[in-house]
Amino acid sequence: MRVELPPEPVHFVNRHEERQRALRAVEEWRGRSRPLVLALSGPAGLGKTELARLLARTLLDRFPEGVLSVDLDDFRLDGVVDPGDVVAQLLGSLGVEPQLVEAQFTARCRQYWNKTAEARFVLIVDNARYASEVVPLLPASGGSVVIVASHGPLYDLEDGAAVDLALPPLEELAATELLRLIVRDHRLAADPESVRALVRLCDGLPAALHVAGRWVRAHRLRPLPRLISALHGEWEKEGVPGVERVWDTVCRGLSRPAGLLYRLLPHHPGATFTPDSATALLGLGQDACQEALEELDRAGLLDLRAVPGVEDGRIRLPGPLRAHALRRSRRDAEDGEVAAAQTRVLRWLVRQAQRADGFSAGRRLVVSEVFDPVPGAPDVPLEDPQEAADDAVRAERAERASRWLHDERHALFACVRLAYGRGMDAEAVALSEPVWTYALDHPHQSDVVQVFRLAVAAAVRHGQNAAWLVRTRCQLARPLWEAGELSDAERELTAADAAVGLLGDGKDDGKLRASVIESWGMLAGARGEWRAAADAFARSRDLHLAISNPYGVMLQTYRAGEARAKLGELETAHRLLSEAHEAAVTLQRERMTGRTAFALAGVLRRLGRTEEARGLYEQSLRGARKRRSGFDQARIHDAMAQLEEGAEGRGAAAGEHRAAAYDIRRRNGLV
Repeated sequence: MRVELPPEPVHFVNRHEERQRALRAVEEWRGRSRPLVLALSGPAGLGKTELARLLARTLLDRFPEGVLSVDLDDFRLDGVVDPGDVVAQLLGSLGVEPQLVEAQFTARCRQYWNKTAEARFVLIVDNARYASEVVPLLPASGGSVVIVASHGPLYDLEDGAAVDLALPPLEELAATELLRLIVRDHRLAADPESVRALVRLCDGLPAALHVAGRWVRAHRLRPLPRLISALHGEWEKEGVPGVERVWDTVCRGLSRPAGLLYRLLPHHPGATFTPDSATALLGLGQDACQEALEELDRAGLLDLRAVPGVEDGRIRLPGPLRAHALRRSRRDAEDGEVAAAQTRVLRWLVRQAQRADGFSAGRRLVVSEVFDPVPGAPDVPLEDPQEAADDAVRAERAERASRWLHDERHALFACVRLAYGRGMDAEAVALSEPVWTYALDHPHQSDVVQVFRLAVAAAVRHGQNAAWLVRTRCQLARPLWEAGELSDAERELTAADAAVGLLGDGKDDGKLRASVIESWGMLAGARGEWRAAADAFARSRDLHLAISNPYGVMLQTYRAGEARAKLGELETAHRLLSEAHEAAVTLQRERMTGRTAFALAGVLRRLGRTEEARGLYEQSLRGARKRRSGFDQARIHDAMAQLEEGAEGRGAAAGEHRAAAYDIRRRNGLV
């Protein structure tokens, strides 16, 4: 059972009517192919998220597959949510491997429907703004429940599918109970009139009551009438209604580092941050940042409960608080304060992305200089796989670096936009390299194409680095041809060809020339022009031979072998793929060893050399299992089933392979 819920809140009161209505609706629901939707709506600060989580915990014993949770604000860029990205995360929570998530949005939705058709789970969708953001996330099962939290009602949800639970402010009795639970101070019992005044001041908003309660606890010597008078005076002076009046007052009691961090957080690239990136943003060192985060948590301006006991726990400043912090920044920030903080965190993220890229993809050609450490902001604790003697340790380190790139993708995308907007061309181009590595595992994302377009624009604007021009044009071309935009991809490669003439005579320049030719070959393959592709890969291979680049030679030999196989030139394909496979083994490139073994086995099967093909398929399958790659395992089982079907007396083995491939796809929602 997967339960994506943080610890329960310490204090929660009332909402009895809403809870009863929700439970009654669940008991009475008789939907077959669509879920019940419980829609919680109301202004910020009413406790919608906490109620959604409480309902999910209450329903847990009825839904054996657990609770999934997504916060749409974590996926919101410039106010817009990419539903395909959200569906991909849900598929991952349902056990689908990243490599097996469908690339196209419509196919991804079908995969999600397949995976959830018989499911029984609770899905929490937080911070929805429009019904259109929720509809693609609905499971295809009447045995599931979706709990949606939004600031306003979602009128476009289908009639009869949703139970609208609009949350009013807490009534005075419930608000008083919550305040007493938060404060537990003898002054409340001694002065009930002041308690009523404080409750009225908070307007029945649980968030305001929490912050006001902390304020009371922080001033234990003052009589309540004097304290409330000061609070009321401050709120009236500021003229900000509701809970923001409380937040403004609390901000005035923050220490200088905590106040500085609070007004800098809305300028952090991306919707979420980590303690590490906050340290870079603040610029006062790790200890000072940890103390500031804890102070903001105590003040009710942050919620650290969702942060696990590790360094890379993610934190999000909720929308209303983020808007408040931004206003505080505009009002109180010193000259240059925000620009300096953004430069620090931007360069820190560039450095971490470069390190994660190198550890995830292995040592390879990059066109950007490695950025130096940022003073006072330690590096993320990623370790170099090449420094480990054990294969399993190397694989774990590489996987951790790859996960970091995935988790930070929105921050990296935002950093590219920020860098380009501020004329920081070196940073924009440097970030395109780790985004390239991320995109190889997660193709067909519009944000990735935007990143590469900005990197090209930065390289063109800079105009003094031919390697940047070549690299960024090739990076942009690939997602374009993968999306079927072949003419646009051709224009980028033509521009890259023009920039090749500006390169020097060094080894890296030679690699870039070979890379452009390889890209032309891959574009030709996307068009089905395999003769042209084979010729391009052969020319690229010759360039790698000339500069003594063994990995490049191996890769282009492999690509040329695949192209020859497409052309039906099996003997030539066999020779090339055998050579590529031996080189991959020698270079200890595990993934390429598996890919070359699979391709070579396919050619051997077509040549009738069944036993040799079977051995290579089995080797490739062992490698795929070791890497836990369901995508590779499924296609190898398919190929082995086809192999065994043609072998006398091997029908049972063929059936086993077909069943294994089907089971993998079924687990991942593909059938």
